[in-house]
Amino acid sequence: MTAYALGFHEVDRTRIAEVGGKGASLGELSKLEGIRVPEGFCVSTAAFKRVLGEAPGLDRLSRLKAEDREGIRELSAELRAHIEGLAIPDDLQQAITRFHSRLGEHAAYAVRSSATAEDLPTASFAGQQDSYLNVIGTPALLTHVSRCWASLFTERAVAYRIQHGFDHRKVHMAVVVQKMVNPHAAGTLFTADPVTSNRKVSSIEAIFGLGEALVSGVVNADGYQVRDGRITRSAPTQQDRPVLTEEQVLRLERLGRQIEAHFGSPQDIEWCLRDDAFFFVQSRPITTLYPVPEVGDGGNHVFVSVGHQQMMTDPMKPLGLSLWQMRAARPMYAAGGRLFIDCTKELASPASRAGVLEALGRNDPLIKDALLSIIDRGDFIPPPPAPVPEQGKPAMTAWGPPPPVDDDPAIVTELIAQSQASVEALKQAIQTKSGVELLDFIVEDFQQSRKSLFEPRGFGALMAGINAVTWLNDKMWEWLGEKNAADTLSQSVPNNITSEMGLALLEVADAIRPHPEVIAYLRTARDEGFLEGLLRVEGGRAAHDALSAYLGRFGIRCAGEIDVTRTRWSESPTTLVPLILSNIQTFAPGASSQKFEQGRQAALKKEQELLARLKSLPEGEQKADETQRMIRRLRNFIGYREYPKYGIVARHFVYRQALLKEAERLVQAGVFQEKEDIYSLFFEELREIVRTNQLDRQLIRQRQDEHERFQKLMPPRVITSEGEIVEGAYKRTDLPAGALVGLAVSSGVVEGRARVILDMADANPAPGDILVTRFTDPSWTPLFVSIQGLVTEVGGLMTHGAVIAREYGLPAVVGVEQATRRIRDGQRIRVHGTEGYVELLS
Repeated sequence: MTAYALGFHEVDRTRIAEVGGKGASLGELSKLEGIRVPEGFCVSTAAFKRVLGEAPGLDRLSRLKAEDREGIRELSAELRAHIEGLAIPDDLQQAITRFHSRLGEHAAYAVRSSATAEDLPTASFAGQQDSYLNVIGTPALLTHVSRCWASLFTERAVAYRIQHGFDHRKVHMAVVVQKMVNPHAAGTLFTADPVTSNRKVSSIEAIFGLGEALVSGVVNADGYQVRDGRITRSAPTQQDRPVLTEEQVLRLERLGRQIEAHFGSPQDIEWCLRDDAFFFVQSRPITTLYPVPEVGDGGNHVFVSVGHQQMMTDPMKPLGLSLWQMRAARPMYAAGGRLFIDCTKELASPASRAGVLEALGRNDPLIKDALLSIIDRGDFIPPPPAPVPEQGKPAMTAWGPPPPVDDDPAIVTELIAQSQASVEALKQAIQTKSGVELLDFIVEDFQQSRKSLFEPRGFGALMAGINAVTWLNDKMWEWLGEKNAADTLSQSVPNNITSEMGLALLEVADAIRPHPEVIAYLRTARDEGFLEGLLRVEGGRAAHDALSAYLGRFGIRCAGEIDVTRTRWSESPTTLVPLILSNIQTFAPGASSQKFEQGRQAALKKEQELLARLKSLPEGEQKADETQRMIRRLRNFIGYREYPKYGIVARHFVYRQALLKEAERLVQAGVFQEKEDIYSLFFEELREIVRTNQLDRQLIRQRQDEHERFQKLMPPRVITSEGEIVEGAYKRTDLPAGALVGLAVSSGVVEGRARVILDMADANPAPGDILVTRFTDPSWTPLFVSIQGLVTEVGGLMTHGAVIAREYGLPAVVGVEQATRRIRDGQRIRVHGTEGYVELLS
């Protein structure tokens, strides 16, 4: 028998489909010992479906886009009017009035919407539907139930569902009917600090009277924060007396922790106080908190984002996460689809702290500043344990001092040749592997290649160029007052695999430019049969050979390339077509060699100028000789900075191809529905599935839903084990009013139109534009040949965008907080790449 009305005692979190998120939550709360919930009942979604039926307009609603504000307004109004005009059937009315009579027909009630897609761990939908207070009498109750049903189609609710991909037909409305308490005070309780995300801090707001005035923002509230049973902040707004006593604040916080423990996650709770008793009218998950990396020992930990150092802050899928975790020389912890390292031990020890701060600060100064603020507290990072000799620990780490290296350019040539030979050997060896043997082979190869990553000569070559940059910038400033001298000296260095990628695409454009039929083919081409189709077009052979050669060298790359689950250029070559067509239109033949030579000449001119100025100083000859030696070291080794990552990506591409082949076998065996299911599994999970041919397909759906949720989260640079997000800041007071501060990474000043681009697939900058984006990885390099400046939200002196901007001679400022929100697309800006700030001109 269909239940149109259910008492709170009859429902729990398993019945969201019948009573919605709010109703299910109240059912759970009403069962907790010591937790008071005002009496009430739920009008179920079965009643909503019975009345709504097939409402006209739902088909049209599903076809609307979020930007069609007028269409949303008109159609949502039409649906609301239709629902509010429908008569409630007699048997349904009887079900509602039976509960109403039992609780008291003449009492005042709150009538609240409770949709099946609200108050969920993944989306709160807070404020999207309507609530009504002080509803008295049966006719008024029935009227307001209909209004709650209709509020499923408010403009804001419809727009929110469209933006978050919820199917309008699969979201239904229940209604919560609850006795009013007529409180002395009311308010909200967050069991995690909504500002810092600290899970150990509860945040309370309280006002006299009903809480609706607080939620609607029409009154100021008293504010309290509680940690470890102690009030750490009290901010009363009432002049005569506080809303809550100290005892009431602490009691409320304890009750909130009890509710949080029951639901298993931090909660946003609405409460009211009557006769010194707390009543709870709502509890929903706080969906905006970033997940905390889990170590599991209960101690204090400080985690640093790997993505901010790798210039890829988008979420990765489980297979991509686990491959990077396997490769890492130290443990990496996954949270929110991103990776974090625990640097607590190094920060605790004075012997290692300076090196860690210097290394991380070079990549991202905001990370360094955030860590310094934690250190300055003095009470969070535990003291280091007594030193114990460690056996079998590698002598070299990414934060250790580099070994000495000779200034011989042949070293880099040999290192690159070794890497290429190793990848070729991997390609041959992996072809004979399948099943569990394949996965074990990948693990073994990981272990061997990880050792070679920090092989002394390779690590020495890597650090030689980086240290030369630091030396030249420091000494030229000290001796000559010249800022960032290494920027110009780094232009057009040899052996930079990433900058060569951008220039090589100009050469592909040269091969295609003389053939209009090929250009026409590219404008309509699809990935399937793409290269073969070129051979059927006049002039297509030259284009085919040029593109094939390019993909043979660079086809392993793509946006977000550190995630092995991302589609590579060689698998989707049409990704490059817009860039090729732009190069054909923008540049003349031979632009690649011309750009490289211009950069080389600029570097040579800067070197000669610096040496001449140094020779005029006291001890000038010695200073000039030392500087010339460091310039030679810079140009011999800084290009190699980009190669180790290229080698890793090349290796991962071989793994990817082999794993996708294994996934196809699992599809044929009926284990996977599609080969891409493999992306949603961690490596060890995949090994077990390959071994048993058994898979819980619900796990794949769950992981896919998680990934969608993680895409909405912005990863923090630094987060503690308490969930606190610690922000860094630039300490600058010398900037023009309204300027956006960042890190100076490539010298020069440039003014132009800002092109705000969040996805490389949407990139279409015109010549002379300034690229503004969250981050750039190597896949963005082909864009750098046509822009004249760069602004990013993420980055440091030695991250990808900075390195390539210097080599191409582009003024650049990185680490500009919320640059893609604070700078409008098309706005005119001025980038001060030497001083590290951006001016907004229009």
